Amino acid sequence: MLQKHAILLGIIISVILLTTAASNYPGGSPADKSSIGYSWENNFISNLFGERALNDAPNTARYWAVSGMIFLSIACSIFFVEFSGKIPAKGAASVIKYFGIAGMLFTALIATPFHDIMITIASTIFLLSMFYVTVFVFKSRLHLFKFLCALYLLSFYSTLIVFSSGYFLEYLPIIQKVLFANTILLILGLHYFSKAEDFKNLKTVKLEQAGTANRS
Repeated sequence: MLQKHAILLGIIISVILLTTAASNYPGGSPADKSSIGYSWENNFISNLFGERALNDAPNTARYWAVSGMIFLSIACSIFFVEFSGKIPAKGAASVIKYFGIAGMLFTALIATPFHDIMITIASTIFLLSMFYVTVFVFKSRLHLFKFLCALYLLSFYSTLIVFSSGYFLEYLPIIQKVLFANTILLILGLHYFSKAEDFKNLKTVKLEQAGTANRS
């Protein structure tokens, strides 16, 4: 029971810790360095990780935020391990598993002073794993998830374009949180509503059925 819901439990703990961090954030945002408290509209999640807040006050949110990111990385790593076990192609399953774990490891390191470079590394590795997930979802019978995975990759690439280009940066804090929520929902959806049988090659299924019929 606990193993089945470990991913959900880890995400819930992560969200609670990050929300607690936001409530303890002293203030300051890229839009207004003198603002008080955390603005869900103007602050990035990464603003919670610094030793000092953007208004230069000691950041009492830091340890809550770092703990939340650690729980999130662990929960998502468990997802990639479990989801890879549903994929029949061993090579692709290994990419999903190990690149997914590596992506989440670098995501946890976003909470360090190497934030910008960790964003680039984590996004690249994580996207590779999610691309493989999407490929096998498209080969499956999970028709709703085909649309959701394609939409997710599009939103992820769009977020990276905004981040790297510098255009529309005033909207990036909101875009970031929407992507964060979409990541959680997609991972939970695939965890609970997909199974190994969904990813079996249809030709293989027919051959197995024919072999069963011949033996009977």
